[in-house]
Amino acid sequence: MTIHSKTQPGIQHRMQQQRGITLVVGLIMLIVLTLLVVSAVRFSSTNLRIAGNMQVQTEAAAAAQQGIEKILSADFTAAPVAANIDIDLNNDGIKDFTAVIPTPVCNNTQPLTGADGNPNVAEDQPLFSSGSSENSGIIDSKGNSAGGTAYILKQKWDVQARVTDTKSGAELTQHQGVAVRVPAGTSC
Repeated sequence: MTIHSKTQPGIQHRMQQQRGITLVVGLIMLIVLTLLVVSAVRFSSTNLRIAGNMQVQTEAAAAAQQGIEKILSADFTAAPVAANIDIDLNNDGIKDFTAVIPTPVCNNTQPLTGADGNPNVAEDQPLFSSGSSENSGIIDSKGNSAGGTAYILKQKWDVQARVTDTKSGAELTQHQGVAVRVPAGTSC
């Protein structure tokens, strides 16, 4: 025995319409998901570029500081000169940066007085170096403690370094202010 079901003509027509709408809705959802993925990829690549630029800037600042410290580790006040210093940041034997150091500039020279921190000297009186003082903090141009009696001067210097990253072309100029105590007669 066979059972036949009869469907009404309107129901079959509605089922065909629903299948078409499902396809359209599915395609729209696929397009929306594709746009979300594309925007996420663009956003992540932009963040990657920003992080890379920050890393290059940090490395350039570190290279400039190394160049400045190299100059400051020598007695730069005796005969200030310009220098180009190769910097290898990651110690792989390959130069990463060249720090271009212009001649350090002396901005100010004044006698050191009791107002600069010595409680044994009146504030308006100049300080003297002493041959008997073991820790005067005064170094002569040869790197030895200044001997004998002499006025002590305080000088303020500006040392700068300019570095350029050859790979990215990033440039950075860094200034370092330096205060030093020198024996009288040290030119500024």
